[in-house]
Order: sequence, then structure tokens, then C-alpha cells
Amino acid sequence: MKRDRLIPVEKSKKVIYLDPRGRGVDQKHYGAMALYVLAVLCALYCVGIGLFVGFGSYFFLIWGVIAAFCAAWGWILTHKSVQERIPRWIRMTFCGLVAAGILLLLILEGMIFGQFGAKAEAGADYVIILGAQWKTTGPSYVLQKRLDKAIEYLNANPETKVIVSGGQGYNEPVSEAEGMKGYLADAGIDPERILAEDASTNTTQNLIYSGELLNKSEDSVVIVTNNFHMFRALAIAKKQGYLHVEGLSAGTYPLTVPNNLLREAFGIVKDFMANNL
Repeated sequence: MKRDRLIPVEKSKKVIYLDPRGRGVDQKHYGAMALYVLAVLCALYCVGIGLFVGFGSYFFLIWGVIAAFCAAWGWILTHKSVQERIPRWIRMTFCGLVAAGILLLLILEGMIFGQFGAKAEAGADYVIILGAQWKTTGPSYVLQKRLDKAIEYLNANPETKVIVSGGQGYNEPVSEAEGMKGYLADAGIDPERILAEDASTNTTQNLIYSGELLNKSEDSVVIVTNNFHMFRALAIAKKQGYLHVEGLSAGTYPLTVPNNLLREAFGIVKDFMANNL
């Protein structure tokens, strides 16, 4: 290597350390810049969801946590003295964990996208609509999407019965099942076709309690939920013994897709650890 391509990067009384010109330093600066940009985008996304969309939970705040994490990492990359205080094994372990986490997330999101556009065959014995937040003004956006998709299927298949599944949360004026039943009736669905399950508080309970209203080994079932939720819902249903089950995906608000995908990845891990999948 020619000496004219080297510059001093660290100096003491006895030793001058040399590095190839621009090598390493620029790479770290580029990495820091990318992390800063990602931090800003995550922070803006967090604020955007909180101000313009709103949620029944505070999961969206995780984007603020991610923003702080990226900003802190970028700051460390631009401060060599800070890096030198961190033992090499800690830095390597940290990078390995981040890489493993990103790989796991990509795998989970691939599984979710595999059922994103699920469509069901006509003539099912039952449709199960999985509940979501019911507000004082009516169904939340995601629940309305599920209901409208189910109404399309029920109108096209007049012999199919429907189970509305969902209990009453602390911030809901009525049970999700009661609200959904009224919504379907107002849309012209015969109340005699509607069965209500109003005790469940999560997806697993939705499918356990709804399964008590039909024959899981014989009846054909279509589960209606949002696209981001479909993979986990079908996996839980099969775990619960539904032998003839399909999915019918409803859409969701485009702005919330990243948040829903991330939340659903955590949900898959949680249900896997709880042996629900």
C-alpha cells in the first residue's frame, strides 16, 4: 500500500496509527446517517399514527422506541471514544442479536404476507367474524372492514350462517358481538342466521368459544379478519381442530400497515410461546 494513500487517524506521543484514506470512517458515517434518517422516519410515523389515526392500544409508541434506538446507535457510530469504551464482545453480541432479530422479523412477515390476500370458496357452512374494537360511534375501521367483507360473502351465500365473536373491553360501550350483530342486521342479514359469542377477549378465545357453536370436524368454516391478521388466525384455528377452514381477508387503513405488521409479528411469537399455534 502506498504511503500517500494513508492519513493519521489517531496519535499519541509514541505511535501514529494509519488507516487507508476514507476507509472505515466514511462507512461509519454513512451508517450513522442511515440510522439518523431511519430514526426521523420512525418518529414521524409514530406521531402520525397517534395524531391522525388513533388506536385502542398504545403499541404504536414502539416506533418512538425504535427511533430513539436508531438515534442512539447512530450517535455511538460517530463517537469513536464511546465505541472504544464498549468491549468488543459486547459490540459483536449486540450486532449478532440485531441481525438475528431482523432475520426473524423478515421470516415472520413473509408468513403473514402468505395469507394477505386469502380468498374463500363459496358455500361454507359458517362464517366467523373475529372481533375488534367497538367504539361509541360504531365499529372501528378495521372491524368495519371485516364486517363489510363478511356481508359480501353472506349475501352471495344465503345458506351460510355467521358467528360474530368478541367480548366487551374496558373501553367499549357494548360487546363486540352485540355491536356486530346489530351492524349485520342493519345491513339486511337475517338475524336468524347470526350467532353471537360474547365472552372472548383475544383471537385464541374467539376460535375456542366459536368452535363450541359448530362442529369443527365436519362444518366448513370461513374466518373473516384483516389481511395482516389472517395467518395467525388460521394457524390458531387449525391448532384448535378446525378441519375445514379457510380465510377471507379484509383490507385495512394503508397508513397503519407497517404498525399492524410489526404488532402481528409480536403476536405470532407470543402465541407460539403460549402453544396456541
